[in-house]
This record gives sequence, C-alpha cells and structure tokens, in this order.
Amino acid sequence: MDEIIYASATELARAIRQKEVSSEEVVGAYLARIEEVNPRLNAVVHLTAEAARREAREADEATARGESKGVLHGVPVTIKDAFETAGVRSVGGTKGRAEFVPERDAAGVARLKAAGAIVLGKTNVPEISLAFESDNLVYGRTNNPYDLSRTPGGSSGGEAAAIASGMSPLGLGSDAGGSIRLPAHFCGIAGIKPTTGRTPRTGHFPPFGGPTDSLFQTGPLARRVEDLALALPLLCGVDWRDPSVVPMPLGEASEVELKGLRVAFHTDNGIMTPAPEIAGVVRDAARSLAAAGAIVEEARPEALGQAADIMLDLFGAPAAAGLHRLLMMSGTTETHALMQRLQELMLSRPLDSSELSFLVFRWDMYRSAMLSFMERYDVILCPPCARTAMPHGTTYDEDNLLAFSYTMTYNLTGWPGAVVRGGTSPEGLPIGAQAVARPWREDVALAVASHLEATLGGWQRPPL
Repeated sequence: MDEIIYASATELARAIRQKEVSSEEVVGAYLARIEEVNPRLNAVVHLTAEAARREAREADEATARGESKGVLHGVPVTIKDAFETAGVRSVGGTKGRAEFVPERDAAGVARLKAAGAIVLGKTNVPEISLAFESDNLVYGRTNNPYDLSRTPGGSSGGEAAAIASGMSPLGLGSDAGGSIRLPAHFCGIAGIKPTTGRTPRTGHFPPFGGPTDSLFQTGPLARRVEDLALALPLLCGVDWRDPSVVPMPLGEASEVELKGLRVAFHTDNGIMTPAPEIAGVVRDAARSLAAAGAIVEEARPEALGQAADIMLDLFGAPAAAGLHRLLMMSGTTETHALMQRLQELMLSRPLDSSELSFLVFRWDMYRSAMLSFMERYDVILCPPCARTAMPHGTTYDEDNLLAFSYTMTYNLTGWPGAVVRGGTSPEGLPIGAQAVARPWREDVALAVASHLEATLGGWQRPPL
C-alpha cells in the first residue's frame, strides 16, 4: 500500500496508463489511508468514496478499451472546501453554508476532472478561508501530521495535511496571503501560487472581485514538484467567467537552465527575523543553486519593509464591512473565534476614503519598486514564513502575525511563488524554502523548486 499512497500523481498516472496498477486499486488504497489516519488529523471533512470507486471502475474500463480522458486519468485528488463541487457539500468553513450543495463545479475542479482526475473528497479550511490555520464551527480543527498540537496552516491546511500524510497525491488550493505556500511550508510538501491572472477562480468561495481581487489565485499542492508541473497547465487559461484571466503562454520547467540564472536571496525581510533554522535552510538552498551554476547574490528589495503595513491596511476597516456583508449573505450568524479575531484586527485599522485612495497609490508604488528590483534577477529565494508550524490558536497572536509577511509580500506583487521542503527543525517540523519568479515565469519557480527538492530532500514521511 505504501508504494501507492506515497507515489507521486505523475507516477500513478503512468502506472495506471501502462496497466501496472488499476485506478480502482489506487483509489481503494487512498480511501483506506483516509480511514486509517484522518480521525487523528481531521483533514478530509467530506468523503465521496462511493462516487470515487465508481469513477475508478469506469476509468479502468476506459483504459482497457485504450481510451484516456487526460494526463490524470484514474488518479485520485482532493479539493479544498473553498471550491464548489457539483452535488457535493461546499461549506467554505462557515455555518451559513453548512448544507450548501452547488449545481456546478468550480473552474479548477472541472478542469482536473476533465483531465481524468477522480475526487476523493473535500478538505478543511478556516471560516471563509480567512485565517492561517484550518478550524471552523462546522468541521472543527485540522491537525498537523508532524505534530498534532500544531496547525497545518491555512487556508489550504486540510489539503496540505491530507497530502503530507498520504491521504491524497494532489490537491487544489487557493492563496490570498500565503494560503498555498504556508501550509506547504508547515506540512513539508510542495505548492505554487501562480501569477495573478493565470488561473480562473470561478466557483471559489469567497468569490473573485473587489479592491483586493488581485491578491488571490488558485493553484496545486502535492508531495512532489513534478506534480505541480503536471497539474498547473490544466488550471490555466480563460474560462469566460473570471475577467482577470490573461491567456499567457506557460513555459516548461524542464526547459529552464539553472546555469546563469540570476538569484537574489535573503533570510530576513526586515519585518520579522525568522528562526535560525529557517534562515539556515534558505542559505542551504542558495548554496545548492550556486553549485548548479546559478549566479547567486544576497540581496533584498528595499520596498519589502512596506509589505506588512500595506497588506494589513488592505484588510482594514473597509474590508471588514465587506466581510460582514459576505457572512450575512451566507446566512452565518455565529462565527468562529479566529474570524472574530480577524474582524477585531480589521476594525483596529480604520481608514477614511482619502486614506483608502492613498493606500491604493502606496500599493502601486510598492509594486513598481519591487518590479524595479526584479529587473536584475530571475528569482528571489527567501523563507515562506518566520516560524515553523505554530501551536493551534496562536496565529493571530501579536508575536506571530508578522511572520506571514514573507508570503504576503508576493500576493501584493502578484508574482508566482513556489514552496518546497528544504529541511527540518530541531522539533522535527518541516521547513520550506520559497522561490519567487518574475511575473508569468512559473516555469522558473518550478525549476528552482525541483532542484531544491532533489538536493535538499523534499517531502519526508510524517510519524503517523
């Protein structure tokens, strides 16, 4: 069973295609693993076992006829519960939607299915996907597979915990402040936030639109970087619903030459100094790239120090009013403690209309300064967070909140960022490295992440 549940999605797709294993066997192995470890993790919150088994049998019948739906034919996946799934409860972590069953799949879900993927179930999120840990009043708390007393992160924390623990090989997540990259770091897996405008967000809850629309994107999570490269092209391109999507070509990570790649790295963003072991992993990553022929220089953009203030102001009092309306429209009258703390934080940063207008200007000037820095480099290498996985309930503590500025920075720019495991803390917790590329160069971010995975070890089995 281990050979199946810890294989990459790419390996499973090949094995199913070549009839070395059946889709039904693969789906059965993952369902057995979910039954074994999910009671301790609470990562998969809605299981679609019967449908998954039926679709696996249908996939095997198609394989026997020499037919294939696509590159994920017969491969099981899990889906973050922020995405709508036709005929399957899509709660989004809030009580007002506890029984909501959509009629259509979200764009990303439909595209994975069209490529042959089989959905095993939905994974846990914080309320409305707006927290750095995955806990809500409908499904409860998700635990980190490397230490049950700690969070797997948010908002794609259920997805990351499921993948890290062998309950799924591949999943769909979303990221507005680090919600793919932080859980990847906390759970020791790989994930990528694409460039703003790369993937459609149709069918995601909360929906696209509004003044902070450009902050969030959808993307894949997996144990192996090769699976990110396999899944990302499926998610890209215009869907004629999301007006932000740009039909930009997507490069091949396998064609990127590391030799001569210009890399800037920093271990401290000037906002919050990371734990020494996290800084050490970034330095190891920098040395590894230099050994591969990259031109590596320790440097950081001067504008980095502005990132946290801009991001927190964007989620200030005006955004709190919009969040309140969204909760009311969802029928939610009782909210989780994490949501209450978020609303308190928002209301502590009041902005009048003139201040809000100036905030948009500050954001544009920040983006311009960051882009000017990137003219000299192809990649920025840095920590994904200043902390490893935190104890449950502490992510909004004052001494932790700025730790997330390492991912927020690149939601503000809209650039693609990949995270891959590069080391382990003294407590046995995963440590990731973040590779951020120029806009539209996901291929470069994935090529760097793939090299770091090969040289620094990548995902390691949790002690479950």
